[in-house]
Amino acid sequence: MNQTALPHWDMTPIFPGLDTAEFEAGFQAVVTALDALTAAFDANAIMLRETPLPINAESVALFETILQQVNALGDQLHLLDAYITAFTTTDSRNALAQASASRLEQQMLRFSVLNTRLTAWVGGMDIEALLAASPVAQAHAYALEKIAIQARHLMSPEEEALAAQLRLTGSNAWYKLYENFSSQIMVEVKVKGATKTLPMTAVRNLAYDADRGTRQAAYEAELAGWKRNAVPIAAAMNSLKGEMLTLTEKRGWESPLEVALYNNNIDPTTLEAMMATAREAFPELRRYLYAKARALGVPTLTWYDLFAPLYADSRPWDFGEARDFVLAQFGAFSAKMAGLARRAFEEAWIDAEPRAGKRGGAFCMWVRGDESRVLSNFQPAYAGMATLAHEMGHAYHNLQRSPCTFTQRRTPMTLAETASTFCETVVREAALAHADRREQIAILEASLQHSTQVIVDITSRFLFEQALFAQRKERELSAEELCTLMSDAQKQTYGDGLDPEALHPYMWAVKPHYYSATFYNFPYMFGHLFSLGLYARYQQDPDAFREAYDALLTATGMADAATLAGRFGIDIRTPEFWRGSLDLVCEDINRFETLIAEGE
Repeated sequence: MNQTALPHWDMTPIFPGLDTAEFEAGFQAVVTALDALTAAFDANAIMLRETPLPINAESVALFETILQQVNALGDQLHLLDAYITAFTTTDSRNALAQASASRLEQQMLRFSVLNTRLTAWVGGMDIEALLAASPVAQAHAYALEKIAIQARHLMSPEEEALAAQLRLTGSNAWYKLYENFSSQIMVEVKVKGATKTLPMTAVRNLAYDADRGTRQAAYEAELAGWKRNAVPIAAAMNSLKGEMLTLTEKRGWESPLEVALYNNNIDPTTLEAMMATAREAFPELRRYLYAKARALGVPTLTWYDLFAPLYADSRPWDFGEARDFVLAQFGAFSAKMAGLARRAFEEAWIDAEPRAGKRGGAFCMWVRGDESRVLSNFQPAYAGMATLAHEMGHAYHNLQRSPCTFTQRRTPMTLAETASTFCETVVREAALAHADRREQIAILEASLQHSTQVIVDITSRFLFEQALFAQRKERELSAEELCTLMSDAQKQTYGDGLDPEALHPYMWAVKPHYYSATFYNFPYMFGHLFSLGLYARYQQDPDAFREAYDALLTATGMADAATLAGRFGIDIRTPEFWRGSLDLVCEDINRFETLIAEGE
């Protein structure tokens, strides 16, 4: 079979290169705009005031002008950031890209300080009167509601400015260290008698190999690689979480989790309803793990069996096949979705080749207007195709949000996973409909792998982070202690579904989200289960669903999750909705068990 070459993304439509006059002109335009906005803030005393501005024609006009300028500058800064990120994430050894990222950080700091001043200024106003007087304010109503809450949690202007400055040599620097350091780790692994030195991302991809000996060798080499490099990664973890705890206390939040709930536009009742229902489902998901163990002919799954294909001759998905299938199924949903996918492939939005210096995993980033970029480390299997569909779903979400302003576009992680998981489900159902028994098993297995990851494994990562924050209040933790916390969390969630002697204690070192966000984990579960619930609505009335779905994606930054869900008659604050979504997962487990039994 002729393998389609794995593409690299093309950033030249933005700028011809980091070392070009066009890029420098774009950079200097941002600096000039920041200078002008800073001058406008100073001239109009956009900051915390002892006496807030009265709401009148003059103050409303000033608010609308300032917000328009902030939105425009936010788009400019984001474009530069996305452009530079396209280089740092695909080659962390690119010195010019790293230098450019550092230059941009200084300007992002200035913008952050201005945003804090804007929050303090707006937060002191009579928001209801402002909404009544300004159509621009009405269009940004939810953002203003959130600003009013955030304003109550600000430190003094001097402290906020200092915190922003220290972030460059604090959390930002530690995240950069983690990302650059971890992406450059090389691991020696013995594969089928030959010893190779591979990037960590390539070694982790061997978890999908059909040969159990290869998977075990890769797993052991991976853990050894993380252990050798654990000290700086643990230092990054301790420093980031320590900074978060300090700022949480200083800003008057109850806990880092309270901050995460605020950032994700959900309340504690919603989180508890979802997490409790997920815990109820653990025995069901272990049924899947038991069935996979039987299919592989092992008494109990180990960590290096989690992603194993069930058949050595499972159908490979060449990148070209994956592309064509995604295009066809997106087209079956709507012409608009198909058009977006076609642009992504034809205009080189996708970087799919695993290589040294490239970060692991997959992501989609909005660039400008209706344009995105997708990074993956493609493996020629159904899971690789499903991941591609997932990330293209993010790109479709970005398309829907393209008419929004910078402020309206700020979508929380909970809702950011809606379109991606929905698109992955569309592709999965289509693949199942045209598959024979063995292919059905492979597809269901990949889907249940994912469900297990975002329900069981995500819970383990949530429990780990809870325990980490509780202990980090007292002192720093060693790499060995972090491993113990992670292993304990995995035992609590996987139970007897996995061999307790073959877990992954270094998962805290694997996941970059720990170093860039707080409680990043539960939003993935939310997105997965919320999208399954939406897909059930789609099946009931596809034509009526499409328009409402697109409107939902457009509005993900303009209302809280409960309000948006209510538009579909969904109450996310009760266990019933989450149980309905998990019932769909259980149906897949039943079908998987039946298909496995037919071959025994």
